[in-house]
Amino acid sequence: MSKPLREEFPSILDQAYKRRILEAARAVEKRTLVRNIMSKSVVTIGPSSTMLSAALVMGKKHIGSLVVTKAGKPLGIVTERDLLSKIIALGKDPKAIRVRDMMSTPLITIDPKATVREAAKMMIEKKGRLVVSDGKRIVGVVTASDLIRTMPECDETMARVDDSMTRKVVVMDSTATVADAARLMGKLRIGSVIVTRAGKSFGIFTERDLLTHFLAKGTPLSKKVGDAASHPLITITSGTSVHQAARFMARKHIRRLPIISDGKIVGIITARDLVEAYAK
Repeated sequence: MSKPLREEFPSILDQAYKRRILEAARAVEKRTLVRNIMSKSVVTIGPSSTMLSAALVMGKKHIGSLVVTKAGKPLGIVTERDLLSKIIALGKDPKAIRVRDMMSTPLITIDPKATVREAAKMMIEKKGRLVVSDGKRIVGVVTASDLIRTMPECDETMARVDDSMTRKVVVMDSTATVADAARLMGKLRIGSVIVTRAGKSFGIFTERDLLTHFLAKGTPLSKKVGDAASHPLITITSGTSVHQAARFMARKHIRRLPIISDGKIVGIITARDLVEAYAK
């Protein structure tokens, strides 16, 4: 009696099945365009507004960037990272600094008919947020979070997160202040710190937490970072694929994931890291 084909030729059948899956994923990828994943609500601010005003708007809208316009004409973009690294970390007063002095120019634009892979490559090459323009006007914004929501299952995203994670994880004791955390994040140009309590990982504090819960509300930065951190800590295990991590992040509505191996944090991966892995 002959053996089933899968037992007789396991590698050939497995390879053929995998090839069909990848071909199907590529076909879906080509049909997934920027216009279908972009955030269509473009929030703007004037160049003469203060950075405190920018913080208030971003905090209220729960977004990380504003397009700077004057008389309807786009000039540049200002982000939560600008607030953190160029103002808060240096002990400057956001009320005294104008948006025009902090904004990045020129805008990095992409066509709404571009594919998600093209958007991923441009985001990593240009190192910035993408503004979607149809040639006449701005119609949307694309962030790393937008891209990971539709990240396909392909060769690049089957790679392990271990290959793309940052291995040096910055930690801070829960008794430190939010101001301490902000200065450290700004100095190192990172978007988060792992908060520890009694030497054990407890939670995470991010630049979005700083923007939404402190700068936008005028809450004093003297508060303990342990009281402001998001907890319990959401993690994934070493060996998880980029695709699985992207789906998990999208489902949890987060942009950073500590990676665990043998009960210890061995790295951290961000939405932008996942986009970079996909763009390779």
